[in-house]
Amino acid sequence: MLPTGAKDNQLRDSNNQKVHPQPMEETNQNPEAVEAVISKIFTNISSLKSAYIQLQTAHTPYDPEKIQAADKLVISELKNLSELKHFYRENNPKPVCVSPQDSRLAAEIQEQQSLLKTYEVMVKKFQSEIQNKDSEIRQLQQQIEEANQKRLKLEKNIKLRGLSMKESEHSGEENGFFPVDLTPELFTSAVESAFKAIHDFSKPIINMLKAAGWDLDAAADSIEPNVVYAKRAHKKYAFESYICQRMFSGFQQEDFSIKLDNLTVTKESFFHQYLALREMDPLDMLGQNPDSVFGTFCRSKYLAVVHPKMEASFFGNLDQRNYVTGGGHPRTPFYQAFLKLAKAVWLLHRLAYSFDPNVKIFQVKRGNEFSEVYMESVVKNLIMDENDQKPKVGLMVMPGFWIGGSVIQSRVYLTGMKVNE
Repeated sequence: MLPTGAKDNQLRDSNNQKVHPQPMEETNQNPEAVEAVISKIFTNISSLKSAYIQLQTAHTPYDPEKIQAADKLVISELKNLSELKHFYRENNPKPVCVSPQDSRLAAEIQEQQSLLKTYEVMVKKFQSEIQNKDSEIRQLQQQIEEANQKRLKLEKNIKLRGLSMKESEHSGEENGFFPVDLTPELFTSAVESAFKAIHDFSKPIINMLKAAGWDLDAAADSIEPNVVYAKRAHKKYAFESYICQRMFSGFQQEDFSIKLDNLTVTKESFFHQYLALREMDPLDMLGQNPDSVFGTFCRSKYLAVVHPKMEASFFGNLDQRNYVTGGGHPRTPFYQAFLKLAKAVWLLHRLAYSFDPNVKIFQVKRGNEFSEVYMESVVKNLIMDENDQKPKVGLMVMPGFWIGGSVIQSRVYLTGMKVNE
């Protein structure tokens, strides 16, 4: 056995060569321990691959909870691999003489270290994507919260306008619903629509009477006799007055003279019915529920406006009238034209009783003195006759209304006036 010298003494072999001392751990490595470390490394790499696959899978479809769980698993496996690396380096410093077995082990470790770096890069990439997705999720959550707040505010504002088949008396679902403010301006707009509807429906009535050979002068005089018209063409206002009187009959009553059982008369129900029909084609609504309150209203008003003699002269029979009387709503052009008028007047009535207090209707009679406060002449260029009497009402073409403290003027035709050419 060779003698042991001081710390800095050199040992010589039989050929007088200098020999450097080597640690016992390196010269006598335990192969089983090395193999155990390598086995742990491969097991750890396998687990890391599995965690990485879970991380990829969690992105398609994007699942934040699964991504976070997979991310934690990948980080845990990376830490385990890093601990193995440091453990091996601390207990196995690089030997001076590297054996083939050590070279293989070093190559394996180098490969695993390279793979580790690759996974670390991928993990950082996924972490960055997770942060971006989390940011997007927070933005979407904020948008959802804002939308919910707007929805709640909208529901509060339209509490009176919630629509259902029962609440709208089976009048059909609303088509294209938009929030509407219950204002005097809305009612004024509805008055204008009703006035225009009367004028529009009078045109086919007059044309069909003319085509049927009726004496229009006599027909106008029978509606309101002894009215002095400034022009013969102004007799059209007699037919508009005729339509108006029949369509607005019963307007001052909540049920509009439609006697039905279990008729809801709350402010909410009136406004529900207004909204239900506002954006819908009336024939489509009647197709869904022909026996609704609106359907009953249309039938009664059609039979009141279109006299049997008129209808017989128009069509040569009373088939359409009989169909309406039997509860139907024909899809003929004439009846559809009438439904536009019925819709306009119906909506006006529903609105009138949606206000608190109710909108009040007022009418003027023939012979009443003209009042600029309560009346408006349908002809603007009339002048007084030479007798200088106050103008008198010849026809009421459209009733007036009191809404709150305001007046919506009645439209009238003045008798005994002249046209200012």
